[in-house]
Amino acid sequence: MDINQDQFDLLRKIKKKPRITQRQLSYELGFSLGKLNYCLRELRHKGIIKIQNLEETAKKNNTYILTPKGISIKDKLTINFMNKKIKEYDELKKEIYESERE
Repeated sequence: MDINQDQFDLLRKIKKKPRITQRQLSYELGFSLGKLNYCLRELRHKGIIKIQNLEETAKKNNTYILTPKGISIKDKLTINFMNKKIKEYDELKKEIYESERE
């Protein structure tokens, strides 16, 4: 599944705060509302999230739900991200060790 970094960050935020507003998502991720809406549409189109509309008083709110497919993809991407960071850490550690030996 082809997911970019922005979409991955959005998935992580949705997982933590499913009832967050679009304005809050936009602010916390540093996205414009247009970019956020584009990312949400792409994730919904790929079957990674569902968007439920809820009527509360006079304003409309959405709840963002990761589908089972979305949870699986997010978990795999998280594992890949962590493995990459561990590899970078090991390489830096080796580099520092070698420079200290010189």
